[in-house]
Amino acid sequence: MSNTQCSPRPLLLLRLQSWLSPAFPTGSYSYSHGLEWAVEAGHVNNSESLVDWLEADLCYGSGRNEAIFFKEAWRCTRDDDRARLFEIAELAAAFRGTSEFALESSQQASACHSMLRRVWPDRLLDALSQWLSERHVPPALSVVLGARSAREGIPVGLALPAYLQSYLANLVTAGVRLIPLGQTDGQLAIAALEGAVLATSAQARNATIGDLGSSAFMVDLASMAHETQYTRLFRS
Repeated sequence: MSNTQCSPRPLLLLRLQSWLSPAFPTGSYSYSHGLEWAVEAGHVNNSESLVDWLEADLCYGSGRNEAIFFKEAWRCTRDDDRARLFEIAELAAAFRGTSEFALESSQQASACHSMLRRVWPDRLLDALSQWLSERHVPPALSVVLGARSAREGIPVGLALPAYLQSYLANLVTAGVRLIPLGQTDGQLAIAALEGAVLATSAQARNATIGDLGSSAFMVDLASMAHETQYTRLFRS
């Protein structure tokens, strides 16, 4: 294994932290991924049930699929296979179980894509943007960040778990507000999910597009129910 894979340069870590920071303007704070309905229905009512819900989504649901899309986008970019990258981008855009999941993905990805192109310009992102626009295909956050991480030379073994932890941390923050929980309970939940993050990352690195799928049916139902929920703080 090369030194680059083992020890990324400090600048790369700074950029990865910037892209996954809550301060990065993707609007992630306004989405709960169906969690708001799960809390309303009483399925999630404390830190333990929050961890169980998020772990199921990560290991068996949309979180697992996002990990595969991230890895595939990273690999295609590393191999300079633009045709395959564009195919992955199109599939990721279509692979949404509900209208709110589609909105959650496309809105965050569009904001991320735009900001990356403005602050850290890259020709591949320009080409991806043009291709998506011509075909009226919305971007997917996992594809945008997977491709940009590869272009920056950030190892997938670092970038992917960091991306998944950011995905979960945003949902834990939503849970802290909704249940509600204390900040310490929120951090304990994030810590409790570290094993699931690492396991899902390892599985995704050996997975292919043929392994896509979801058995976290309740998460999809929660998203569908959230579309008509009477009182809502979140957009999903």
